[in-house]
Amino acid sequence: MNAFPPLQERALAALSAAMPADLLLTEGEALERYSRDWSGEHYGRPLAVARPRSADELSRLMAFCHEQKIHVVPQGGLTGLVGAAVPSYPGGEVVVSFERMNKVRSVNPIDFAMVVEAGCILEDAKRHAEAADCILPITFGAQGTCRIGGNVSTNAGGFNVLRYGMTRDLVLGLEVVLADGRIWNGLRTLRKDNRGYDLKQLFIGSEGTLGIITAVALKVFPKPEQVETALVGLASVDDAMQLYARARRQCSDLLTAFELILRGGIEIAIDARDDLPDPLSKAYPVYVLIEASAAGRVDLRALLEGFLGDAADLVLDGVIASSKAQGDRLWLLREMMVEAQGRGGRYLRTDVSVSISSLAAFVSDTLNALSQKHPEAIAVTYGHVGDGNIHLNIVPPAGMPVDQFDSLFHAAEEVIFDIVDKHGGSISAEHGIGRVKQEAFLKRADPLTLELSRRIKDAFDPRHLLSEGRILASADGMAEG
Repeated sequence: MNAFPPLQERALAALSAAMPADLLLTEGEALERYSRDWSGEHYGRPLAVARPRSADELSRLMAFCHEQKIHVVPQGGLTGLVGAAVPSYPGGEVVVSFERMNKVRSVNPIDFAMVVEAGCILEDAKRHAEAADCILPITFGAQGTCRIGGNVSTNAGGFNVLRYGMTRDLVLGLEVVLADGRIWNGLRTLRKDNRGYDLKQLFIGSEGTLGIITAVALKVFPKPEQVETALVGLASVDDAMQLYARARRQCSDLLTAFELILRGGIEIAIDARDDLPDPLSKAYPVYVLIEASAAGRVDLRALLEGFLGDAADLVLDGVIASSKAQGDRLWLLREMMVEAQGRGGRYLRTDVSVSISSLAAFVSDTLNALSQKHPEAIAVTYGHVGDGNIHLNIVPPAGMPVDQFDSLFHAAEEVIFDIVDKHGGSISAEHGIGRVKQEAFLKRADPLTLELSRRIKDAFDPRHLLSEGRILASADGMAEG
């Protein structure tokens, strides 16, 4: 258990005296569930956990922490993948948990907008939108646990970016508590507002380093009346990219997902569940999971069937779901592949992007380089074709000693990131930087980008108390990895 400096302990005692009795958790056992994220790989004991019920209550807390120079880290559902929400500052951090600020404040089907508090679980927000005959299109596997504030703070991606964009593209307005406790009210549902700087964009994707998001206004869309799902087998990633280009033209804006899965991912999924059979009549090197959706009078199934029929020169085999249940089973392959990778223990997760036209070459270059330099590494490759985002993960071989994992992961990541650089891509497409990707980010960022980023941090958080040591290096060089 960590021992905090006497100065921080005294500040904590003063904080406890100044705040409502039920705002803070300070006992060791109660703090445990706020100390580790879902991966189990990042651990840090909070100095205390604050559970505000309103922006005003958080404002008072932050004003006190600013005055006393107490470090703070906001925390949502702890489903992040870069260690940003777990306490890590050596002098101790107060965790701000949003589990009490979890309401859906409004859904307006004429504005096609909803306002939710930062602690609202994504799946709950989606259900409220559906009750108003709308959809909130942010969609990924952790939606039953992650919280909206975390989605916005990390600019989450997911399956539907192809059609609806990243979380950033769906945010209309924000309410934010600043480092000194002041509340910035930008919580508007205006579609057009060109009055100067768009300040909300600075907070989106900032991983809690500039301010603490307390409420979000989001775009919603008409609920589709038809959804069609297909899984097809192809000979190569090049063929998958040719199919994608045709799909964008023939299915137009009705295309909502186009997921690439190499054969190894399918094998991981079907090995993980006895009730999940091989989806097609034989094994193929590459698969694509396609989803299209529409409202109104479009004959969506005929459109999808026609498109796949015209693509017979590329598609070797395939199935179109005959029901929602069958469509869900096809998506289960994608979800189980992700879940099953971690069942054998630790593995390397990467989250990279290249231009869509470079995606096939990137996958080929990377897999070839890994097979030459680290043939023992098991590469699991899948991604979101429509936005150039590939997850190329590394699973250690059976029997490898645990103490050799870090060496393999570091070496394989260097190979992957070097090829990302070669293709002019990004080492983080949707997961963020946090602490896990910080070293690689700082190594690649140009000096002017870092200078401007530090100036923004200094302007919003001059005492460097918010999520210190995430994205940028700690100002005092003390943040732990």
